[in-house]
Amino acid sequence: MDRPLRLAQQSEADALLSRSPLAALVGMLLDQQIPMEWAFTGPYTVARRLGRDDLDAGEIAAYDPEAFVALFSEKPAVHRYPGSMAKRVQQLCQYLAEHCDGDASAVWRDAGSGAELLERLNALPGFGKQKAQIFLALLGKQFEVVPEGWREAAGAYGEEGSYRSVADITGPESLEKVRAYKQEVKRAAKKAGVKKA
Repeated sequence: MDRPLRLAQQSEADALLSRSPLAALVGMLLDQQIPMEWAFTGPYTVARRLGRDDLDAGEIAAYDPEAFVALFSEKPAVHRYPGSMAKRVQQLCQYLAEHCDGDASAVWRDAGSGAELLERLNALPGFGKQKAQIFLALLGKQFEVVPEGWREAAGAYGEEGSYRSVADITGPESLEKVRAYKQEVKRAAKKAGVKKA
């Protein structure tokens, strides 16, 4: 990867996301019902609380579940829902430990096509179709993981020059464009809901 990610908008957290495939996956998992920057700072916060410079899927998978929830709940909490998200992160790491020898990059390393990669991402605990497509777009746009058909598999999130998701954030300016797009989508959905009533 030529340039570091700028998803957390915080240098140490972004450096971890840039060098650690597991941190990037965990950040994507946490990216729901909280601001994107908070979600993508989460892996760095977890690593620090574990006394590590990086995340280890095997260590997290084997961690005492109650202690892991406590680690997530410590102030400031890693997520708005620390209990359920700690459980999801552990489930993700258990899956990676069992299916990928704990190596998160194995999920995408030898994917033969965008469709196959989407299928693999969709199989991860906590990843539905939309989250899988966004992460696939992030892999293609910022990690240079570009199996044939990756843009098509990522759907609208794979479009070049779009500002729809975290896959398109490269700094503060693009973050604001993504945020504006998301607000517009919410407004349109709210307006459509009012018309239906």
